[in-house]
Amino acid sequence: MLNLKEASSIIIATLVIGLTISFFRGIETFLYTLLAVFCVIVVNILAKKIAGFYLDSEIEIKLWKIERYGFKPSQYFKRAIPAGIILPIIVSLVSLGNVFWMASLIFDVKPMIYRTAKRHGLYSYSEMTEDHIGLMAAAGVVANLVFAVIGYLLGFMEFSRLNVYFALFNMLPLSDLDGNKIFFGNIILWSFLAALVLIGLFYTFFLV
Repeated sequence: MLNLKEASSIIIATLVIGLTISFFRGIETFLYTLLAVFCVIVVNILAKKIAGFYLDSEIEIKLWKIERYGFKPSQYFKRAIPAGIILPIIVSLVSLGNVFWMASLIFDVKPMIYRTAKRHGLYSYSEMTEDHIGLMAAAGVVANLVFAVIGYLLGFMEFSRLNVYFALFNMLPLSDLDGNKIFFGNIILWSFLAALVLIGLFYTFFLV
C-alpha cells in the first residue's frame, strides 16, 4: 500500500513533528510523542487511501513543498521549499513551544483508468474531479476526529489532542494541504468539517 518514497516521507514528517512538539516539553516525552504522532499520521493516510480505492484511484503521499510564489507561469522557485519540514520548526521556535505546526504531508491522485473502464464503462471516471479529491482529503480529517474521540474514551488524552490538532492544520485552505482540496472540492463539506474541528479544539482547550 505504501512505496519506499511514501514511507520515507511519513518517517521524516513524524520525526520533525515529534521533535518540535517534545523539544520544549522535555526530551523524556519524545518517544511517546513520536509514537502518538506516527499513529495520528497513519490514521489520516489510511483513511485517504481507502477513500481513494473506493473512488477508483491511487493516492501518493509526499512531503509538502511550495514550488511557486505567484500565479504567473514564470513565478516558480528555483528549488521547491520543503514547507512540511521548515514550518513546524519555525512555528515551534517562534512560539516557544506553545504552538506546533502539524501539516507536513500532502497527496497526489492518480485515477485507475483501466479499472474504472472495466467497472463502469469506457472512460467513466477516467479523470478525478475536485469533488472526488476533496472527499479523499475529507476522509483523513474525519478519521482523525473519530480517533480523537476514541483516544479520549480510552484515556489517551495526548493522542486525542494530537488528532484534533492534526485535523485543524490540515483543514487550512492553503497551498496543496488537504483543507485546500476540500475547500475547492465542496465548500459546504469544508464548512461542516471546520465547525467539527473547532468544536474539538474548544473541547481540548477548555474541557480536557
